[in-house]
Amino acid sequence: MNLDLLQARTPVPPSTSSLRSGDLDSPALASGGTVGHALVVEDDPEARTYIRLVLQKSGFKVTAVGSGEEAMDHFHREPLQVALLDVGLPGMNGFEVCKQMRACREDLAILMLTGRGEDSDKVSGLNLGADDYLVKPFEPTVLMARVHAVLRRCTRQSENLLVLTQGDLRAELLGMKAYKGGREVDLTPHEFILLTAFLRNPGRVLTRDWLRDAVWGKDHHGSAKAVDVLVCKLREKLEDDPAHPTHFRTEWGLGFVTG
Repeated sequence: MNLDLLQARTPVPPSTSSLRSGDLDSPALASGGTVGHALVVEDDPEARTYIRLVLQKSGFKVTAVGSGEEAMDHFHREPLQVALLDVGLPGMNGFEVCKQMRACREDLAILMLTGRGEDSDKVSGLNLGADDYLVKPFEPTVLMARVHAVLRRCTRQSENLLVLTQGDLRAELLGMKAYKGGREVDLTPHEFILLTAFLRNPGRVLTRDWLRDAVWGKDHHGSAKAVDVLVCKLREKLEDDPAHPTHFRTEWGLGFVTG
């Protein structure tokens, strides 16, 4: 990557050396192993690559994409711990991505990135569920300090949300693992998201449209009947008698209920 080009595209104050290649060799960024899975959403290819390299140097597994639509696709398929969202994305902007992610997951750490420092932008992002806001340009060490801070804060706030249980069912959010009676059950990402939607809402009737949005996102244009297929698969794997479900019951004309 041409770091000189990135430096030219993202002006750096005289006191900052945030985009020099030597920064990537800083001992402050070194990590002894993978510390989490980060999603970087940045439409500028050079900036996206640089942020990815900084995160990888610090021990993160990184998925980097250039649009909000791609971000939501990975969000629904991968177990993420932190998302770094550029505000000025084409199409679905960073605010909308933040809003949709937060609606599905309270435990995800979200850091907004922007080239603008207006207070109105910061307020908008924080009100939509972002955990922190970082104005470009920034030094890699500052970026990682913010990332680790939001991760610590989200972990403390959501320790009781990292494991969901109901009867003999258990879902571990960080590893996307599901158990029935202590036995691990292999679920697809969509099946796991559906399971967590049920476990987060015991006793509440969930409509097919609501479940479709929770699993595939609001931009998914498929039929809500796809939810029926996914519920059937979940019953086959987690019900003692799929023909007479006790965990995922149908409320005729309304949707489904658990608990």
